[in-house]
Amino acid sequence: MQNNLAPIPELYVSYDSAQKLKLEAADLVSHDLTPRQICDLELLMNGGFNPLKGFLSEQDYNSVVEDMRLSDGSLWPMPITLDVSEQFAEGLEIGQDIALRDQEGVILATMTVTDRWEPNKANEAEKVFGADDDKHPAVNYLHNQAGKIYLGGPVTGIQQPVHYDFRARRDTPNELRSYFRKMGWRKVVAFQTRNPLHRAHQELTFRAAREAQANLLIHPVVGLTKPGDVDHFTRVRCYEAVLDKYPAATTSMSLLNLAMRMAGPREAVWHGLIRKNHGCTHFIVGRDHAGPGSNSKGEDFYGPYDAQDLFRAHQEEMGIEMVDFKHMVWVQERAQYEAMDEIKDKDDVTILNISGTELRRRLQEGLEIPEWFSFPEVVKELRRTKPPRSKQGFTVFFTGFSGSGKSTIANALMVKLMEMGGRPVTLLDGDLVRKNLSSELGFSKEHRDLNIRRIGYVASEITKNGGIAICAPIAPYATTRRAVREDIEAFGAFVEVHVATTIEECERRDRKGLYKLAREGKIKEFTGISDPYDVPENPELRLQTENIEVDNCAHQVLLKLESMGLIAAE
Repeated sequence: MQNNLAPIPELYVSYDSAQKLKLEAADLVSHDLTPRQICDLELLMNGGFNPLKGFLSEQDYNSVVEDMRLSDGSLWPMPITLDVSEQFAEGLEIGQDIALRDQEGVILATMTVTDRWEPNKANEAEKVFGADDDKHPAVNYLHNQAGKIYLGGPVTGIQQPVHYDFRARRDTPNELRSYFRKMGWRKVVAFQTRNPLHRAHQELTFRAAREAQANLLIHPVVGLTKPGDVDHFTRVRCYEAVLDKYPAATTSMSLLNLAMRMAGPREAVWHGLIRKNHGCTHFIVGRDHAGPGSNSKGEDFYGPYDAQDLFRAHQEEMGIEMVDFKHMVWVQERAQYEAMDEIKDKDDVTILNISGTELRRRLQEGLEIPEWFSFPEVVKELRRTKPPRSKQGFTVFFTGFSGSGKSTIANALMVKLMEMGGRPVTLLDGDLVRKNLSSELGFSKEHRDLNIRRIGYVASEITKNGGIAICAPIAPYATTRRAVREDIEAFGAFVEVHVATTIEECERRDRKGLYKLAREGKIKEFTGISDPYDVPENPELRLQTENIEVDNCAHQVLLKLESMGLIAAE
């Protein structure tokens, strides 16, 4: 049987063994998996990450980080590790079995812990992602969200994670291989995407399939992508809307529950290996494939063709061929898409293109999206999910020292927004939240972080449902503010307002007498006195409050909201 169509090994046990294991696993120590770990575990168990038999051992991890290979020499560019807290790791012994459960407590697999170590995360960031820069979403995850300790060991699969959405569109590698066998597809070119499909993508996929004389598998990622991406529900509805523009006999679509790392060149090789496991023979690699955008200096993390170069260097060993992604543009005079580098008469024709940023702007502001750029069905779907900004929910997040005037300005802003009407407004003031949401929390760093994350969670729900959330906590730590921003920006705008009153002025005001107590040592870890405050680097607005009326400060925020298109004159 042709290599790409023969079944590949999975890590699942038989149904009867799984039932028995479930009972036995009730007595095991349990680890509740994060969303990213659930994605990784699913692809480990169903063979998507073949040849891996579990989470990487320390030896394999080091080898992957340094050389893109497992310790046995097999090509594998991405560390797949089970990160846990120090506290959890301390209670484990080497050789012990643990139960891996989803977020509802359903047992998905067991794992034998063969390795436990504290990785050098800065080195992992440098080698795998090209820079130890928190601007990279995966590096930010590594330092600020992932557990401190890694566990490695083989996994025994009991059951697949449950998905209630688009069930008919989700296929394991063996299901896809079996489908290709049934259809008689010998050559299959895979198209990886985390964005909605527009006309340029259609042209590009047609050309790729023609070039490789292959059938086409549209294989979008629906696990975790880059913060700020269009949610997968909307994207899949967009894909389904344009599927009938493709010839049904030679095109198929399947959803891949992968947690992307946005690791550019390494990610492209990883995607290639995953697609090979799914039975594909060719893979489309784009310009800046899986690139996360700009680094701290405002430059791209990776060169536009780094991913294609690395893939090309390894494609023979991988056993999957690259079809390189051409940059497609619309040539107005000929009313068709053409590859930019193949247009001979560039100076004599009108070349049109709309970037992702420009598309988002047009959607936000309710502007026209031309028919040559996208399909009416896709635009309709995107507009349904992303109404113009002036109709979306958003969060205004005030941060500053205690006594800086945050609550007073937040109150004034709330009243002004309520006067305007149109959307419900909720004030999540630091003191109010402490009383109603976080009464059991103290003031340690951990508890403060938890308090801010709770505020962020409530604000994200308000934003998602089209309301306005106004938050006014001290929020001294930049990493926590960033995490809250990411939670909220998935649903609407996040407007950070730094109330930049100096510590001297706050202490002079000292309405609650807290600074006096902090100076006397009666309040420990007090922001600005005995605990640091990370001044926001790029807030949407910075307010000076000394000798300025509250009304004027609130009005400055309103003007900012208006300039961002969040409130509009009816």
